[in-house]
Amino acid sequence: MTEPQPAAGVPFDDDTWRQLPDFLGQLPEPVCLHVWADAAGEPAEREAARLAATLAERFPQLSRRLFPRRENYPYYPVIGVMGGTAEASRDDGLRLIGLPIGYQMTSLIAAIQAVAFRGQTLEPATRIRLSRLPGDADVTIEVLTAADDEWGGVAAKAAFGMAAASARVRAYLIVTDFFPEAAARYSAATLPHVVINRRVHYSGAPDEDALLRHIALALKERG
Repeated sequence: MTEPQPAAGVPFDDDTWRQLPDFLGQLPEPVCLHVWADAAGEPAEREAARLAATLAERFPQLSRRLFPRRENYPYYPVIGVMGGTAEASRDDGLRLIGLPIGYQMTSLIAAIQAVAFRGQTLEPATRIRLSRLPGDADVTIEVLTAADDEWGGVAAKAAFGMAAASARVRAYLIVTDFFPEAAARYSAATLPHVVINRRVHYSGAPDEDALLRHIALALKERG
């Protein structure tokens, strides 16, 4: 495959684009990027639409769809990472909110890989524990991070893997460079900051075991 060159206007450096074939060139299943944004609106929304289009043009297992803003999304752009193709996609509950700049490009890659591998990016023991979640246990994981937050990608990899592996889990990455009010709402003094079901908070990059323990705590406190 020819090495991708940086697309005009997309804020990722040359080195990142050169490395992308190692991560996206041999995906086992197709992935479709759904972008909710105004492609003629704010710069971040335009760049999210451009990024999805560029990735879809360069990697045959990727496709993309652009959708208008939705009333129930308070922040834009929103990138949904779906299994399948533009013609028939599967929603595993993975979202990136805000343009994934800086270190958060690795979070986008982690989301794509998690969906393409159907959560097998997680340790086998983690997948087994997720399979034992109660049938009524709905889990929402929010990872608040920023462009210069290297550990945000670590937290995102675990969260996205869990969402791809379990229908009970949804995972959202929020890039607070664009939405500082989201960090203020959760009193996130340090990043990454993980919030589970809006009940349990964790600052720092949790490994899979730590994230599972916090999920169990959130489920224990429900109701």
